[in-house]
Amino acid sequence: MERGSSSESRNKADKQKGQKQGSRIEPFVTQGDHNAKDLRSWAKKTGFVSSIFSGEVGTSRNRTAGGPVSPNTDIDPVPGRTRNSSTNFEIEPELNLNRNSSDVEAEPILSERQQEDERKNGVVSPSSKKEAEFIDILYPGGEENYPKEDQSQPEMKCGIRDNPGLVPLICYGMQHYLSLVGSLLFVPLIIVPAMGGTDKDTATVISTMMLVSGLTTIVHSYFGTRLPLVQGSSFVFLAPALVIMNSHDYRNLTENKFRHIMRELQGAIIVSSIFQCVMGFSGLMSLFVRLINPVVVAPTIAAVGLAFFSYGFPQAGSCVEISLPQLLLVLVFSLHLRGVSILGSRVFQIYAVPLSIVIIWVYAFFLTAGGAYNYKGCSSDIPISNMLVDSCVKHAYTMKHCRTDASNAWKTADWIIIPYPLQWGIPIFHLRTCIIMIVVSFVASVDSIGTYYSASMCINAKPLTRGIVSRGIGLEGFCSVLAGLWGTGAGSTTFTENAHTLTITKVANRRAVELGSVILIVLSFVGKLGASLASIPQALAASLLCFVWALVVALGLSALRYTHTASFRNIMIVGVSMFLGLSLPAYFQQYQPEIAFILPAYFIPYSAASDGPIHSGNKEFDYIMNALLSMNMVVTLLVAIVLDNTVPGGHQERGVYLWSNPEDLSVDPSSLDDYSLPKKVTRVFRWAKCLNA
Repeated sequence: MERGSSSESRNKADKQKGQKQGSRIEPFVTQGDHNAKDLRSWAKKTGFVSSIFSGEVGTSRNRTAGGPVSPNTDIDPVPGRTRNSSTNFEIEPELNLNRNSSDVEAEPILSERQQEDERKNGVVSPSSKKEAEFIDILYPGGEENYPKEDQSQPEMKCGIRDNPGLVPLICYGMQHYLSLVGSLLFVPLIIVPAMGGTDKDTATVISTMMLVSGLTTIVHSYFGTRLPLVQGSSFVFLAPALVIMNSHDYRNLTENKFRHIMRELQGAIIVSSIFQCVMGFSGLMSLFVRLINPVVVAPTIAAVGLAFFSYGFPQAGSCVEISLPQLLLVLVFSLHLRGVSILGSRVFQIYAVPLSIVIIWVYAFFLTAGGAYNYKGCSSDIPISNMLVDSCVKHAYTMKHCRTDASNAWKTADWIIIPYPLQWGIPIFHLRTCIIMIVVSFVASVDSIGTYYSASMCINAKPLTRGIVSRGIGLEGFCSVLAGLWGTGAGSTTFTENAHTLTITKVANRRAVELGSVILIVLSFVGKLGASLASIPQALAASLLCFVWALVVALGLSALRYTHTASFRNIMIVGVSMFLGLSLPAYFQQYQPEIAFILPAYFIPYSAASDGPIHSGNKEFDYIMNALLSMNMVVTLLVAIVLDNTVPGGHQERGVYLWSNPEDLSVDPSSLDDYSLPKKVTRVFRWAKCLNA
């Protein structure tokens, strides 16, 4: 796998930069006795701080005994070099530069205790140089206790541009999609029934989502960031969809309710996607990227998962004999059995979701066939509104959520189905819903930016430039336009779970993801497959979503590893933004006394748009503000981005990403080859420098 610029190109860049900077502090030279006092004295005079370790890319471990990092010392993106901002000196950590080879060879072998002491004090002996793979950035404070087996990141099995053969690539592609099946397919299981859709509508939306996901992933891999990331309907768009469908306009609608709401969502998604395209392709996103860093990304993504706590277990608890075993099994597979390897692959960790689905689905089938949910005189095929016997009405909820034959999607779906644009009708455009979706699309962009950098660090690639990020966001806007035209009910964006998939599978191949997308497109035409997925018992789907949403929360908070985690500033910003992101929407969501008997309890929080506390006299303005302030991820993003960009803090403390330095790119342009557009496309967009640098 290619890993960016080579050591020779780095040395060349260092020399050229040194000539430009002028003054240079001489490197520390040992006197042969490896006295730590000499090193501390030299470091005190120069302000040099270094952390040398062998570990994962993008992580830092506090191994420096000389105290905290000076606030006036900036870390240069070229590994191993610091620059003092007050004197503009570059300090090279190279050792033994003035010693000849005979001195090195004659040096006695050090004991393990001496080598350990030297490593703690920032000195590398010749015998331990080979062990130190990286000289990474030291973020001050917060020493982390990592297990020894995690101190070195294993290489990827298959890199971005590797070609192991057609069969392995197909297997890797299917593996990638199977690990994301929960995020990819379960959004329709929530929104379609809530919109009043039938089981056949649910199957059709699932097939449509598979088709659009395959198409948008291929487009993004060729013209976006070119990272091996799957595109699909993210949970970010689930909250605004629930807000729109639970508004006064659609609450009492009975005839063609599903199509009306879907057309409204299509119009809002198309408008917000065009806005996202303009932001990305015009280069304006490059300006907003300056305001976004891990302290903003972490609580925002975490709020996306936490926003659905009121839906998760309340739905799963409707059939605990299915949901609890499902939740326990997926946790055992992903945590307790994560180290079990079969044929060189960690099967349980990679396929935790699909394996647990199959096992519990079979278990639920036997419960249904054995008569566990049979009630005298009651039938699951009869809608609740048509039931006349009180005992049947009492057991209808259990039958709907537990039985594997409660859905008639398999009976009504065709074997072959071809999803097509505008299949639900002409989109409806309303200003208020469009504005809500525009704000949510910006939240989705922040989510995607965090995933871009997490993925690039997982695969040891050069960090993306602002231009490449803008290009990726612009392409996501174009992909969301496709999602709006086809009618998936949600915009298209990068799955946050991609970073987790790349980490556990050790496969980051662009061709593999593209082949997996082709397979997904072919499967989308099989109507019975979508019908089978639509027949998953609702309690089983809800319990799996509890795990998936928890994973989103964990992945969001994991972005804090790029920051100074012991900083009181960062702790307060993250804590305040997450608390207000949960508490402030709860205030807006409590103003629905008249609908408490109309909507299910888990949908009440999403009805605040029509019943919130803001009453300015302008109904459109009231609807927009009540809706936005009732969504957790929107409030969290606003609080985090304001606090992080107004409270003073250093670059290292804030965890500002290491953008590629233009000087480095001029010395080694090949360092960003993994993100470069195809040559023919590059010629067409040569004028758009904001998208390529």
